[in-house]
This record gives sequence, C-alpha cells and structure tokens, in this order.
Amino acid sequence: MKDPLLYEAKRVVVTGCASGMGEAAAKILVDLGAHVIGLDVKPTAVAVQQFVQVDLRDKSSIDAAVVAIGSGIDSVFSIAGLPGPPFSDLDTMLVNFVGARHLIESLVPTMTPGASVICTASNGGMGWQQELETLIPLAATEGFDAGKQWCEDHPEVIASGYAPSKKILNAWVAWRGAQLIETGIRLNCSNPGPTQTAMMPTFEEQSGKAIIDAFVGPSGRRSSAEEQAWPMVFMNSARSSYVAAEAIHVDGGFLGAMTTGQIDIAGILSKM
Repeated sequence: MKDPLLYEAKRVVVTGCASGMGEAAAKILVDLGAHVIGLDVKPTAVAVQQFVQVDLRDKSSIDAAVVAIGSGIDSVFSIAGLPGPPFSDLDTMLVNFVGARHLIESLVPTMTPGASVICTASNGGMGWQQELETLIPLAATEGFDAGKQWCEDHPEVIASGYAPSKKILNAWVAWRGAQLIETGIRLNCSNPGPTQTAMMPTFEEQSGKAIIDAFVGPSGRRSSAEEQAWPMVFMNSARSSYVAAEAIHVDGGFLGAMTTGQIDIAGILSKM
C-alpha cells in the first residue's frame, strides 16, 4: 500500500511548525505527500509548500492567516502552544486555546467533506472532566473577542495559565467535537506526556525536574517529538474516520497506571 494514511495531495495546516511536535508533524506530512501550510511566529526549516507567519494572541493576525490559507483545507494540526511562565496567564490562554480555536473555527466553513482537526493538549490538563461546570461557559463563548474577555473576567480560572489552557482545550474538543461531527468534520485532541522539546527546560524551571519526571510514568522515559507527532498524524488521517470528540493520551502508560492505583501522583507531589 503506497499511501496507507491517504495524505497525498491533501491540503494540511500545521501550527507551531517551527519547532517541537509541530515541526515533527510537518516533516512527516511533507514526506507523506501532503500540501503543508505551516504557521508559526517564526520561520520554519521544514520544506512546507506555504509558510504563513501568525501570532495566535492577535485576532487580526489570525484573520490575515486565514485569508492567506484560503479554502479547501483537509486537515488542521493545532500544535502551537506556550508553556506558561515567562508568558502571562492571558497570553498562554490566547495561544493555547482562544486563538487556536478562532483559527480552527474560521477554517471550518470551507473545510472539505470528511475534514479533520487535532489539537495538542497535555496530560497536565488531566481532571478537566471534574471542572466542566467552570470550563463549558468558556468553551461556549463565540469568537476571539468573547473568549479573551471571558479570560480577562475570570483571572482565578486561568491562574497558572498552562494547565487551565489544556483543561479547556480538552473540554472544548469534547463539547464542540460532538457538534462538528454532524457536519462530517472530526475534531479530536492529543494529550502528550513529558516530551523532550525546546519547551522542556521552561517546564523544568517552573515546575521542577522531579515533578516532570513524576509524570513520565511506567515507560521510564520522556517521549520524542516524533513519537507524539505520529499518533496525531494517524488520528487526523482518513483511517480514523470514525474517531471524533475524543482525547488520546500519548503518555507511555501514565494515565493507566495512575487510574489503576499503580502510581500515586498525589502522594508523590505531596513529598516535593
């Protein structure tokens, strides 16, 4: 089978294509023959067919990117993100959720039949199901400005930036994905465990290496960007045509071990 994932000649958008998981996904998709449109705040070394500079904190920048991208998109890989500090809580929420959502929703009206979207969340967003009463009002806001205003009005919810941004991303994918599938568009998200990318030193500085290592789980190691990119490529492919509003955990068994009591993350954290 020459093209098992059926990406040949598909028009694919990848945000965060200049580094980390976004760069890895863009490289894979180029190799698979996709027409890759890469988006980032800085240039990429990947041989994408089109590069569009965008700042997901800025509505006008996103709107300009949508015009540059054009219609007929088959897949979106929403991978760009901020790690929290040194960035503000609001900037982190704008890039990781509000701006990312605005880009996706702006592309939805002209997506092709059977189109797909995958967002990159994190196992740092675990527990979102217990916070739906708080998260759904933000998920249900319409547009960039309303989402930004909600965040500004609820600083207590977005405090610490990174984890709340990943929780709302999971909640929005579950909520909005169940709606979009009625139109034939699949929306899913990936929840990576600790991954060795350019963001990792920032995570270690703000949280501590011991905490990062505690979330590695039974695999005993951090993943690579490529190990995170391939599951996203599969989830967004035509071979996953019945997967929608779902969250895949690419965490080396961490969630399974924690859920079944083989890891006591609360006990580990209490000793730190």
